[in-house]
Parts: sequence; structure tokens; C-alpha cells
Amino acid sequence: MFEEIDRFKERKQIAHRDRPGRPLWREVVNSDKIQVYKGLDIVTNKVSNEECRGVPHHLLGIIDPEVDFTVNDFVHHASLAVGAIVQKNRLPIIAGGSNSFVQALVNDDTEFRSKYECCFLWMDVAIPVLHSYVSKRVDQMVDAGRAIGVPEMDEFFRGEGLVDGETRAKLLKAAIGEIKKNTCKLACRQVEKILRMREEFGWQIHRLNATEVFLRRGGDAEDAWERWVVEPSTNIVARFICKGNIDPEPAIAAPSSGIAIATANN
Repeated sequence: MFEEIDRFKERKQIAHRDRPGRPLWREVVNSDKIQVYKGLDIVTNKVSNEECRGVPHHLLGIIDPEVDFTVNDFVHHASLAVGAIVQKNRLPIIAGGSNSFVQALVNDDTEFRSKYECCFLWMDVAIPVLHSYVSKRVDQMVDAGRAIGVPEMDEFFRGEGLVDGETRAKLLKAAIGEIKKNTCKLACRQVEKILRMREEFGWQIHRLNATEVFLRRGGDAEDAWERWVVEPSTNIVARFICKGNIDPEPAIAAPSSGIAIATANN
């Protein structure tokens, strides 16, 4: 799969975490169908520049909100982005929760499928824990005045200036309940979609159990993130790139035709 695999192994000075002075070895291609739009940062909880940590991100906030960005549009733009990244001898990482986009690109596009081999990573969280987290997260966002659940809030917004305080409070409570319910339903559908793609297309999808991260707080959560997500995903991608012939403490070099695809059910 990799014409220059021996040279890549010699370049294993690129560590599995970014450090000052280290060469940049990967770029991210967004596959979230909402975060592709310009603006809407609060509504979509879009990844911030700080969270990007200097890593180039493609298809993030580039489309006018009035434009319908279709699956075919994603396949076209993502293919161009991946090709450009590979030309720089870097690893493309396709990340986002819109699995219909991932399926269209990786499975349905014959040209893309003939060019690249993919490593699939799935960050999963136990459903009861995820539901609890979603409930708390929605409450936090409402308390902070962040715009969420626009369709569910429609009735509240329409009646906000026309009803008394008690009715307004009831409408808000009902809207928040709908947001929580629909978000949990979406998470369950995403899990079903991922499992179906694994079964139907024969994809080897590596599950990363991030439940402990959501159960912990502060520094403990960061430690759990390193242990249960960062380290295993780094090992998986390193072995994918180097065909399993790597040291126990792997480093990552960019492949000529390999892609890491990360998705989540949260």
C-alpha cells in the first residue's frame, strides 16, 4: 500500500503528540454536515481555533448558510482536500459525526476507494452515561445563554412575548426536554448506523471506549482521555501506517495512501 514505507519508518521522530519543534504530520477534514457552514459557531458548537491547536482543518466554516451542502458536494470537496494533504506527505484525518458523508466518500465513491485505504476509529460512550452527560450539557448551555435545539425551541420563541411568565417557563421546560430526548435519540441512531456500516461494508472499525472520560472531572478526566482515547488511537493508526511493524512506543509518519477516519456517537 505504501511505496515509501521504509522511508516512513526511518522518520519515526514524529511523536504521537504535538510538541514544539515537531514537524506537522496530519491535517483534519471535517465531516460534520453542520459545522461545514460559515458562522453558526454557537449553534453548532463548532471547534474553535484554540481547539484546532494549529492543525489545519478543511471544510470547516466555509459554506454560506443559505447554500444546501449536499453529500455529493462533500465527496467532491473532501476528495480534493485529502488529495492535497497526501501530496504534502501528511496524514488526512476525516473527523465528524455525519456518517452518511463518510459512507458516501469511503464506500460509494469508487475513485476514492481505489486510491486510499482507511483506518476507522469510533469514539464510543456507554449510552446511559452519554444520556446523563447530554442532559447536564444541555442545562449548562441553556444557563450560559447558548443557542441550541433551534427546532425544539420554536414554540417557546413564538410564544415568549405573548404569554405570562408561568406559561413561558413551562414552554421552556418542555423545549429543553425535547432537546435532551432528541439528542439522545440521535446518539442511539448514530450507534446503529456505525454498527450497520461495519456489518454491511466489512469495515474494521476500532472502538475507543471513552466512558471513563465522561465519568471523571478535571485532571482525572484528562488522564482518562490520554489512557482510553489518545494512546490507543495513536497505536492503532501507527500500526495501520506501518503495517504493524512498529515499536511499543509508536510514532507516526504520514502515509502515501492511508487515511484515518474518526467518528463518534456523542
